[in-house]
Amino acid sequence: MKTTGFPSTKKNILQYFLKEGKGTATQLAKALKVTSQAIRRHLRELEAEGLIEYNSVQQAMGRPKHIYQLSPKARSLFPHRYGEFTVSFLDTLVETVGEDRVSKVLEKQWQRKALEYRDRVGDGNLLDRVSKLVKIRQEEGYMAELHQKGQENFILTEYNCAISEVAESYPSVCGHELEMFSAILPDCRVERTHWLNNGEHRCGYLIQAK
Repeated sequence: MKTTGFPSTKKNILQYFLKEGKGTATQLAKALKVTSQAIRRHLRELEAEGLIEYNSVQQAMGRPKHIYQLSPKARSLFPHRYGEFTVSFLDTLVETVGEDRVSKVLEKQWQRKALEYRDRVGDGNLLDRVSKLVKIRQEEGYMAELHQKGQENFILTEYNCAISEVAESYPSVCGHELEMFSAILPDCRVERTHWLNNGEHRCGYLIQAK
């Protein structure tokens, strides 16, 4: 990620908000084991750099509480493997050959990618396969994590989108991504639980053995 040039505490703050969505200075200090005074100083500096923003929540007594979150500028620091060129290229294709044909091309791309993933994931037990899937996504620039909710029940969470520009202009790619995960894990039910395009701070997929 492009935050490698940041001091470690600032980098940790940005990663915290990427994962958690939002939080207060007190929550940050506790999570990062840093003094509240130091956290507030870093927050002021990050705000001055345009990397975080906050909303003030009035409390029954005392001063308003500040709820911090990443700014759009900060999200651009995290990996985006495709960019404006890809969107522009797809727009040109739509104008040239039509939206239906472009949709078929995108679908074909995910089917091809699913075959590649299936080959790399292999035929081990479910935990082994989903762990390999998370590792592949990390290699592709996603801040991905796996959370086990039961013996054969998992949540795959991605806190950033490596194709966010494409997904914003062509949200159908997200549907293809869901289909791709289902194809990679044919013995599982895969459901989307969270979606960055819906304004949430992460994409989440529930993976359950059939």
